[in-house]
Amino acid sequence: MGRAPRPRLSTRRVRAVQPLDRLAAEPGRAAVFLDVDGVLAPIVARPEDARMPDATRRELERLGGAYALVACVTGRPSAVARKIVGVPGLTIVGEHGLELDPEAPAWAERIASFADAAAWPAERKPYTLAFHYRTAADPEAARAVLEQVEIDALAEGFRTRWGRMLLEVLPPLNASKGTAVRRLLDERSLDRALYAGDDTTDLDAFAALDGLEVAVRVAVVSNEGPSELAERADLVVGSPDAFAADVLRRL
Repeated sequence: MGRAPRPRLSTRRVRAVQPLDRLAAEPGRAAVFLDVDGVLAPIVARPEDARMPDATRRELERLGGAYALVACVTGRPSAVARKIVGVPGLTIVGEHGLELDPEAPAWAERIASFADAAAWPAERKPYTLAFHYRTAADPEAARAVLEQVEIDALAEGFRTRWGRMLLEVLPPLNASKGTAVRRLLDERSLDRALYAGDDTTDLDAFAALDGLEVAVRVAVVSNEGPSELAERADLVVGSPDAFAADVLRRL
């Protein structure tokens, strides 16, 4: 059965004003990590229709020239995310960090075979699958079908994860948005960072900022996202537009 929608949270600010100002004061010492869908680009019915507003793109262009690192960490393949973002010079890590895992390519054929046999059409990526049901006429019935897809995936040794109106099927590897964030921070010896996300997968990235000198976790909330994201955040905003206006412009 589908989960009952949560009330939409209003924009609020908690604990983050001073850390946000500290990031902006010395951008050459800091990293900015951003999810794409639901943070930079509004969620849309069909994933292929996602677009990032021009105003957000201008802010990213400005930040890319100032901060030590501006990176998009996304569930999309990096080539697709790069087209959506459209800002040269940014670091893009796709498929929830799997693109940085040398073992991921070995799973590509098995992932494709699972998609061929599944009882629901998949958004196919090199290493993962996304089964969307946002446009389903009966979301509860669709979720029931996908719960069986999940059982089948687990039986074949895959990992699964539920997100915003979707089920994801992934290889059983220790790769996540959190491992990607930590790797990029370590490679550049940075201990100040912001991460902005909107869904369950972003909780791993929030945790990856633990222990930094300056850490700002931003939740872009919706009635589809996990309540834990807002609970773990230092700063909460209600939409991608609010994120661009209230956070990116302050950096």
